[in-house]
Amino acid sequence: MTTAADTQQRTRYRLSGEGYEFCSCQPGCTCNFSGFPTSADGSCKAFVGNVIRSGRCGDVDLSGITAIAAIDWPAAIHDGGGKAVFIVPPETTEEQVGALAQIYTGQLGGMPWEILGGTFEVAGLVKAPITISGDGLDVVMSAEGVGEAAGRYFANPVTGERHEAHIVLPDGFIWTKGECGVGSFSMQAEGLSLSFQDSNWIRYEFDWSND
Repeated sequence: MTTAADTQQRTRYRLSGEGYEFCSCQPGCTCNFSGFPTSADGSCKAFVGNVIRSGRCGDVDLSGITAIAAIDWPAAIHDGGGKAVFIVPPETTEEQVGALAQIYTGQLGGMPWEILGGTFEVAGLVKAPITISGDGLDVVMSAEGVGEAAGRYFANPVTGERHEAHIVLPDGFIWTKGECGVGSFSMQAEGLSLSFQDSNWIRYEFDWSND
């Protein structure tokens, strides 16, 4: 039970920026609708980048950091039991890593991490150069020596022309509006090995805090 004193003492944070979500579901990710993945084995594997345009946790400035989480859940996310590897750029300070660790593992509360943080254990942290290039949904996100994800727009099956799809979730706790396409990703680090082709890819704006 959280008391008023606990709330007052908890370090405040706010992160806003762009999210790059690649996962093993079929494009559109039914976890956003029914709560269960559409991967072949019913598991949820994800490779997600957060470009923090503006961010602060207490006195720690997190602006400008791009962080990637690779997470392997054996079933639906809410069933837990996942393992996560986090990737941050080499120049990220230990103070910044500590602040992000508290946020992403749900220790400081706030959506979505007060829910997600309890569904996985951290298998490791990797410091590696991270690059994101491209335009719109035609994007490549890579972490040097760890893995890469590539996304593209849907194509009209008849004409081959670009076909845009947007998902609006008024009550979404991770994001409320996502641009959806098709993506592929692979990574290997700290005991995790993930590889998927032509699966879900969503780009979104995020604004997370524990206020």
